[in-house]
Amino acid sequence: MRKFKFLLGVILATALCMSYVRAQASRTQARRAPASEVAANKPEPASVHMDPEKIRAHVKFLASDLLEGRGTGQRGGGAAAEYIAAQFALYGLRPVGDTGTYFQDVPMVGVKTLGETSFNFVSADRGTWTLKNLDDYVTSNESQKEKADIDAPIVFVGYGIKAPEYGWDDYKGVDLKGKVALLFVNEPISDDPKFFKGKELTYYGRWSYKFEETARRGALATLIIHRTDLASYGWEVVRNSWGHEKSYLKLDGSPKLQAASWIRVEVAKRLVEAAGLDLDKLFEQAQSREFNPIELPVHLQARVASQLRPFVSRNVLAALLGRDPILREEAVLYTAHYDHLGIDPDKKDHNIYYGAVDNATGCGVLLELARAWSQMTPSAPPRTILFAAVTAEEQGLLGSEYLGTHSPVPPGKISLDLNYDALAPIGDPEEVEVSGAERTTFYPTMEARAKTLGLAIRPDAHPEAGYYYRSDHFSLARVGIPSFSIGEGLKFKGHDEAWGEAQERDYLEHRYHQPTDEYFPGMDFTGDAKMAMFGYDLGVQAASLPKLIGWQPGDEFEAIRMRSQPPTRPLAQRKKPSRKPRKF
Repeated sequence: MRKFKFLLGVILATALCMSYVRAQASRTQARRAPASEVAANKPEPASVHMDPEKIRAHVKFLASDLLEGRGTGQRGGGAAAEYIAAQFALYGLRPVGDTGTYFQDVPMVGVKTLGETSFNFVSADRGTWTLKNLDDYVTSNESQKEKADIDAPIVFVGYGIKAPEYGWDDYKGVDLKGKVALLFVNEPISDDPKFFKGKELTYYGRWSYKFEETARRGALATLIIHRTDLASYGWEVVRNSWGHEKSYLKLDGSPKLQAASWIRVEVAKRLVEAAGLDLDKLFEQAQSREFNPIELPVHLQARVASQLRPFVSRNVLAALLGRDPILREEAVLYTAHYDHLGIDPDKKDHNIYYGAVDNATGCGVLLELARAWSQMTPSAPPRTILFAAVTAEEQGLLGSEYLGTHSPVPPGKISLDLNYDALAPIGDPEEVEVSGAERTTFYPTMEARAKTLGLAIRPDAHPEAGYYYRSDHFSLARVGIPSFSIGEGLKFKGHDEAWGEAQERDYLEHRYHQPTDEYFPGMDFTGDAKMAMFGYDLGVQAASLPKLIGWQPGDEFEAIRMRSQPPTRPLAQRKKPSRKPRKF
C-alpha cells in the first residue's frame, strides 16, 4: 500500500510539474528577446531574472516526505533524479547522459555494517575492552567484502600525512602492511600560509585522504580520532553519516581498507592510556616534523560483517549547445548534488533526513539556472553550457568523482565548474563566498562581476573547516577543471555580521545532517536567486573568453590541468569543424 501511494504521489507530482513548466514555457515564448538582442548573439545578464519562488518550489518538492530524504540507492533518490531530468527536458535542454538520455549510470555498492560487527582492544596488561558501535566507533568495509576478521597491532601515526612539498612525513618509512593506523583528523596547526596553507585546511587534513593514504600503505584498518574542534562537526554528524549503509563506487583495483573507522576522542584517550601514554601529549608531538610513529602494545581484534548491495545510481546531465562550431567542443559546467541521507530505518519517528538546505537549495538554484539558460537558445554563448545534478555527494563525492572521469566533455575542455551546495534561504546577502576562485586565472573577472552586482567577496569564514575539499567542485578540480562553489557570506541586508554567524552556527549545531533540516514556508530564497544570478553572469563571461580558464602557477591542480589539455597547434593545422552534429 505504501509503495502504491509513493508511486501515485510521483505520478501526480510529475503531472503538476509538467503543467507548471508548460505554463512557464508559454510565458517564455511571450518574453522572447527582441531581434536586436538575438542579432548580438550573446546573452545579456541584465535581461535574465532569477525567480526566488521557482527555487522555493523545487526545494519544497525535493525536501518533501514524498522524496524520503533522497537517499543514494533509495527510491527517493531515484525519484529526485527523475524530477530533475523532467525539468531539463521541459526546458528543452539536450540530454547528454548515456544512450541519448539525461541519465549517467554510476555503478555502486552499498555496504551496510551489520550488528554482529565487533571491535575489541586487547592489551596484554589490561585485558580486553569491547567498544560499542555508533556510540564509541563507526566503521565500514571499503574492500566490499561480507566478512573481514582483523587481529593486528595498532600504530599511532600522528596525522597520517606525507606531504613532500611541506617537508612533512608522519610515516618515516614505517611499514603499515597488516597493521592498524591510529591518527588524528585535520593537519598540523599553523599560522604560516606557506606551511599547510596556515589556518586553511588542505586535502591532507580530510578524512578521505587519510583513508586513501593508509590503504596505499597496506593498512588493514584505520582509526581516525574524532575531535569536534578538529573536524569542525560533532560526533552526531559522524554517526549519522556513517551509521547507515555507505555507498562506494564499484571497485577499480585501488587499495581499500577492511575497516575505515572513526573513534571518539574519549575512546582514543583510553586506548593510548592502555599503552601508558597520554593523548594530549601525543597530539603535541604530532605537531613536529620530528614525530616518529609509535606502535602500541595493543591489538585491534575486530570482525566487520557487512551486507552488500550492488546498485546503479544516476547523475543527471543536460546541455545547451554552444553556437561556435569550434568552441562548442568546450564547456562551462554547473553542478549541484541532489542526494541526502534518506531514511533511517532504525528510527520510528522523524526518521527522514530531508536535506532542505543540504542540498535541495543547490538543486533549486541549478534548475533555475537551467531554465534561464534555456531561454537564451537563440543567443547561446560560444561554448556549451553543461548542467550536472550529481548523486552520492554525502557518500564521499562519488557522483562527481565518476563524472570527472566520465564527462561528456573531456575535463581538459571544460573551462570552469561552478558548484552550488547548501545555500541558506535566510534573506538578501551582501557578500559572496567563492573559496578557491582565487586559485584560478578567472579570479579578476569574478571580482569585477561581483562588484557589478554589489556583492563584496568574503574570505572563507572558516578556512580551518576545509570546505573546499568537502563539496563536488573538488572532484572536478582533481581532474584539472578550475572549480569552486558559490555561496553566501555572513552579511545580510538588515543584519550585521554577528547575526549571519549566529544563523550559520545554529544550522550546523541543530540541523546539519539531521532530520530537522526541513523546508518551512518562512524561508526567504532571495539570496539563492541572487547567487543564481551571480553564477549566470560568471557563466556568460567564462563561456565567451578567448581562452580556457586555468589554475594559478604553482597550484596543486595546475599540473593535471596541463596534462589534460592537448598541445596547442597553429591555427592552420587545426581540423575544420565537422558538419555532423555532436553526440551531445
